[in-house]
Amino acid sequence: MEEFASEEDFLKKYNSSDYPSFAVATDILVFGISSLDDKNYKKLDEKKMSILLVKRDTYPFKDKWCLPGGFVKINEDLENAPKRILKDETGLDNIYLEQLYTFGSVKRDPRMRVVSSSYMALIDKDKLKDDIRNNASWFDIIKIEDNNALVNFYLFNGSEHISFSIVKTLRELTTDRYSFSIKENNCLAFDNPLVITSGLERLKNKVEYTDIVFNMMPEYFTLGELQKVYELILGKKLLDPAFRRIISNKVEQTDRYKTGEGHRPSRLFRYKKNN
Repeated sequence: MEEFASEEDFLKKYNSSDYPSFAVATDILVFGISSLDDKNYKKLDEKKMSILLVKRDTYPFKDKWCLPGGFVKINEDLENAPKRILKDETGLDNIYLEQLYTFGSVKRDPRMRVVSSSYMALIDKDKLKDDIRNNASWFDIIKIEDNNALVNFYLFNGSEHISFSIVKTLRELTTDRYSFSIKENNCLAFDNPLVITSGLERLKNKVEYTDIVFNMMPEYFTLGELQKVYELILGKKLLDPAFRRIISNKVEQTDRYKTGEGHRPSRLFRYKKNN
């Protein structure tokens, strides 16, 4: 172990170029649920999932899309950084956030060693009041998983599309946990495909045993709408009895109804907070 004559000598050494550059950052996954833009009254309950991305205007990865993110300030609490960055980069404020994972691959950022503490935000996009920044855009998500543990993602915002492929490897058989690696990536910056995949996997795992899904729902909703959101997140159709068991203690019936032209009125429910 190297010896120092004084703390001053130690700090001179510590602040010299002998120590590598290192930074802590945060990346924010913003998932939004909204109704399909379809005038067909038979599809009033259909939903879609979107993710919010921003286009970089500086190097590295200039002109590439990425998750909202940035460096944590030296005097900033870690949990405050994603709130600040999300508002600065997208305009969104006061939305649900929870910590996701820490990503620290050695070469994830070409500038220096950067460890990112990622966060996940969940919103009902239909009731969003904040205007997003000009450099931000919502991308609808399509996820296709084949039998060979390859997961293909297609993101599109009406004028641009992004695709990437992830290899999914079972890590722990007893806990059904997976590790992910990027096979192809054509437009996303850094290791954002891994962050997105991990976030969707976390959301999928939590939706059945927590009430997290209600952060993406309006105050009043039909059971059909809620079931569509569950199916979007889980990536599979649910039989009505199985779905009713999942939500039996989570919702309560109201005296309100949803009506639409040519559509039979549907009873509206709401989240039962004290279940």
